[in-house]
Amino acid sequence: MLHTELRKQIRENYKKLSKNLQVVADFFIENFDKIPFLSVQEIAKNSGASVASVVRFAQRIGYSGFAEIRNAVAENLQQQLKNEDRFPLIKASAKDEDDILTSVANQDIQNINQTFKLIDRNSFRKAVEMIFDARTVYTAGLGISFLLSRILSYQLNQVGVRSHAMQHDTSPFLEQSLLLDKDDLLVVLSFPPYSTETIDLVKEVKGKSVKVVAITDKPAAPATFHADVSLLVKSENMLFTNSFAAISVLINAIATQCACHDYDKAQKMIEASSAIQKPLVES
Repeated sequence: MLHTELRKQIRENYKKLSKNLQVVADFFIENFDKIPFLSVQEIAKNSGASVASVVRFAQRIGYSGFAEIRNAVAENLQQQLKNEDRFPLIKASAKDEDDILTSVANQDIQNINQTFKLIDRNSFRKAVEMIFDARTVYTAGLGISFLLSRILSYQLNQVGVRSHAMQHDTSPFLEQSLLLDKDDLLVVLSFPPYSTETIDLVKEVKGKSVKVVAITDKPAAPATFHADVSLLVKSENMLFTNSFAAISVLINAIATQCACHDYDKAQKMIEASSAIQKPLVES
């Protein structure tokens, strides 16, 4: 069912709904793209209704319950992503046929479009729940993945999720892994060429019953065999290095979803951080 058809179905039944169910209907209509990533509890909290009202709303418009309507929206999103690119490629003029800027931009656009199709929405939602439930989220990676792991950790801290990026210049990953226990979570970024030290880290923490989220480039990447959840991202580049455009989109999406999970906490954290970073005053 297309979003337009589902919206029409909601509107046709809107006047028959109680005021509480109309609140849920309004939230669905305004936030279709977010529905697949939210639990029934999150929708209830964000809409100001009860969990029971969310379930009744789904039933009143023809679904067996919340799970069925969320799956319907998710399947529609996935179908749309299969049928069309989210972002069109940039067309170069005749005189710019060899323009590297255009070529690189188009490669990154393709990476982002393919990542939209690759990432399983249930896996994304599960990864965010694991991040939010962890006592401390440790991030790790080498090369470009080291820089990206620091960005992920920074953004998580900004929205109130306790996070620590493992530093590779002080002690080896395996030594730092001694700090982790079953209440923590490791998010590892692993892209070609896959670092043996990163994979060894994943194996080590799994032996301590620490949960692992792997952000990597393909289903058979080494980290996926030891991770609880894998998020697949395209990182192809014109050079031998990995492009981080699509990875950055995923990192931003994870932090944003964490902020939506507890908006009040995230807002307070952002406000407190802004207050600390006082602007310079000219004398």
